[in-house]
This record gives sequence, structure tokens and C-alpha cells, in this order.
Amino acid sequence: MRDVNIALIGGGFMGKAHSLAYAALPMFFWPAPARPVRKTVVDVTDELASTAAQRYGWESYSSSWRDVVADPAIDLIDIATPNHMHAEIAIAAAEAGKHVICEKPLAPTAVDAKRMLDAVEKAGVVNAVAFNYRRTPAIALAKKYIEEGAIGEILNFRGTYLQDWSADPNSPLSWRFQKKIAGSGAVGDIGSHVVDLARYLVGEISEVSSVVSTFIKDRPLQTGGFDALGAASRSEGPRGQVDVDDEAMSLVKFHNGAVGSIEATRNAWGRNNYISLEIHGTDGSILFNYENRDQLQVVFKSDPADRRGFRTVFTGPATPYGEALWPIPALGIGYGETKIIEAYELMKAIAEGGSVRPDFADGYQTALVDEAILESGGNGNWVTVPLHERAS
Repeated sequence: MRDVNIALIGGGFMGKAHSLAYAALPMFFWPAPARPVRKTVVDVTDELASTAAQRYGWESYSSSWRDVVADPAIDLIDIATPNHMHAEIAIAAAEAGKHVICEKPLAPTAVDAKRMLDAVEKAGVVNAVAFNYRRTPAIALAKKYIEEGAIGEILNFRGTYLQDWSADPNSPLSWRFQKKIAGSGAVGDIGSHVVDLARYLVGEISEVSSVVSTFIKDRPLQTGGFDALGAASRSEGPRGQVDVDDEAMSLVKFHNGAVGSIEATRNAWGRNNYISLEIHGTDGSILFNYENRDQLQVVFKSDPADRRGFRTVFTGPATPYGEALWPIPALGIGYGETKIIEAYELMKAIAEGGSVRPDFADGYQTALVDEAILESGGNGNWVTVPLHERAS
């Protein structure tokens, strides 16, 4: 079993999730395709980086991502930074011959996403974008049913990502509310996950017609060095402008003739991480809600009329990834397990000299859809989504 020496750039929330995945991978998938070695973690100061190394189990730390990218001992660069840093780090990593995994969205703009894609393709390195909700076993089971033809030809798709962590106008001005850092708001941050799931399960999106809104125009400025994602309400003190969207609703058309809708909002009180999708085909339907992530609801046309209706399939050993996770159906998986599966697929591609999906081409195509949604929200028209050649 070969070692893959990893450098993690970013020691925040996503850094914690990625660190956990690398540590746990061999516990779940054994023999592991490769052994992830948590070599170096990078953060903006030595103090923050040192804390991350101690907390997340990394061998060393640094406050210079450039030095780490240049280190010949590093095999894989893992980018878990704010969005505006993705392109520079990924391109430098590819040019140094490193494999790369990058958190979503791939970049603040489709132009930067294309630059990243060009760099990894030129270098011939394994590349992945962390749309980890694809790795939820129930989603993988839905994909299996669709590929088997169990629900026939897909007619429509409804997808949502609803959250309330920033519905309070007095929650702090995270970098996620600033266009110069994030690129977009709800569209890129959470809507991109729904776009990815739509592409994964149904096919490529050809056109969109959208309404995009910003309901909360300003927020209290942050204090301290940490991003205040979802922090407690604070009404006093200076406020800063929110210049990205916090809600988007879009009608979509697919190249295969299916139609659908995508909604993303940060203003849905009572919705914590409500990713839902409903897919209707000529021979059946599929329903999923991430807040009940061990369950997939299905109905098939072939069911007897007096028994036809949604039934619940619990994921477990007999369903995708189930044999490696927990031995009892419905025992329960969490966000961390999706990251473990993501790490497994990445290590497998590196060890076997293959590729992994979703990759930077997927991230670029999703960025093209995101930008079309924003463009349509601005002009009120149907907007055609360019189709990257690999995605065709």
C-alpha cells in the first residue's frame, strides 16, 4: 500500500471535515487503495496552523501555501480555503505536478474555473471537486436505479437546498456574503450542490430562467480572525454591505428533454440542511431529503395498483458503499461519512492512475450553470448554458 502525502490548505470547518476523512478512510475501506498521510496543514498564521496541526493530527504546519506546494515530498494538495484563493493555489499545484482536490464551488467565476481545468489537464494530474453530497449512499442508490431504467425516461427534476443559518439579518458578515471573495452567494455556495446533483442524476442542463434576490442588504462586521459562519446574532456595531444573492429560484431544461426547478435559499427558518430532490420518470419516482439521509423513497409503475405509493428503502450493506460503512441498515451515516467516501474515491484514482468524478470539468460545467442562473436573474430571460466538450 503506497503512501500519499497530503498538504491541506485551510484549517477551518472544511479542513476539519477533510482531516477526519483521511484519518478514518482505512478504518472503513480496508485494504485502503492508498494510505493518506496528513503531512502538512497550512493556515493564515503560524499560530492558527499550529493549532490546526495539533487538533486535526497533521505532522507539520506552515503559513505559506507556496512553500508547501513546492515541497517535493507532497503528492496531493487539498484546497479548503475561501473561494477567491482556489484558482491560484490549484494552478500552482498542477504546475508543480501535484494531484489536487478543491472545495466547491470550484472558483468564484467560470473563467477562473476554466483556468483551473486547463492547468490540471495540461499537467495530467488527478483532480476532484468536493461535491460530497453525491457520495451519500441514498443518492448513489438513486443513480443505480436510474441507470438500471427502474423509473424509465426521466421527465422532471425538483431540487432544493434550504438553510436558515443566515436568515437572521444580525448574523455576522461572513466572507460568504462578499462577492470579491465568494463570487456569488446562495447560488455558488449551496445551489451549486443541487446543480451538481441534477447533472449527476438527470443530465446536462441546457437552459435556465431564474429569479435571484438579495433580501438582507447588510450585516454586522466580523471581529477576530475566524470566519463567523452561522454565529450568534449581534445587532450593535458597524455593518457591511452584502453584495451577493441570498435566494435563487430557477426553472431548468435538460438536453435530454427533461424539465425541472432548482431553488437555493439561506432564508428558510426551520430548514437546517434541507437538500431535497424529487425525480419523476415514465416508470416511477424517486424522493430524497438529506435531513433523512439514510432513506430513499421510491415508487414504481409496476407496483400493483392497490400497493402503489412511496415506500422507504433504508441504505445499508446491500446499497452503494454500504459494505464499507456500517453493518446494519439505517444505523445512520453523517456528513463525515460522505467525506470519507470522497477521500476513498480520490485515493483510489491516485493509486490506480485513474480519474475521479466529480472532477474539475464537472466543477467548470457547474460554474457555467451557476453563471447562467445569475445572468437570467439579472435580465429576466431564458439563458442558454454553454456545454463544455467533455460534458457532452
